[in-house]
Amino acid sequence: MVLLSKRSGWEPTGLDGWATPGGAARWLRACAFVVAAGFAGPRLAQADAQADEYRVKAAFLYRFGSYIEWPDRRFARPDSPLAIGVMGADALADELAQIVAGRSVNGRAVQVRKLRPGDPIAGLHILFIGRADDGRLPEVLAAARGRALLTVTESDEALELGSMINFVVVDDKVRFDVAPPPADSGTLRISARLLGVARKVVSKSS
Repeated sequence: MVLLSKRSGWEPTGLDGWATPGGAARWLRACAFVVAAGFAGPRLAQADAQADEYRVKAAFLYRFGSYIEWPDRRFARPDSPLAIGVMGADALADELAQIVAGRSVNGRAVQVRKLRPGDPIAGLHILFIGRADDGRLPEVLAAARGRALLTVTESDEALELGSMINFVVVDDKVRFDVAPPPADSGTLRISARLLGVARKVVSKSS
């Protein structure tokens, strides 16, 4: 596991305004981007589109934390950081580390951890599983089941396997579907404000 901490000049527009009334919807529109081929050639355009897609997804991951309620027991101390693990998407982890530098979520610093196969998920609050680890998706989501851990993916059928939030690209825009845990699960709660800007909300049975 690699703990990341760095900063660059890239700053997603409107990140700190998401918590204002209507801010989530406005920021969602601002984050919409075109995944299209440019004039620099298909390979370079594809790489640029992937980088842009991961920038948007990384920004979403940071903001998701403001709309999740974890049980108090999930934090060892009042000042314990929010830990976000990234598996199978090193480029996204790098972008996320840049975004969270100097920022906080509900008064907590944010740590970004790159996870390798076999690394434990204990101690994480958010876990992103990228396409590169699709083969391990059922195993990882099974291990996360019953934990107060927000699981985020970008794979078909991920919600059916137990993921809570799954990114999709629709009409050249990054959106997300949500399958919140049952209210009586005792794990975590996803704010209605976040559900309100999801493309689709899928109910889970207890």
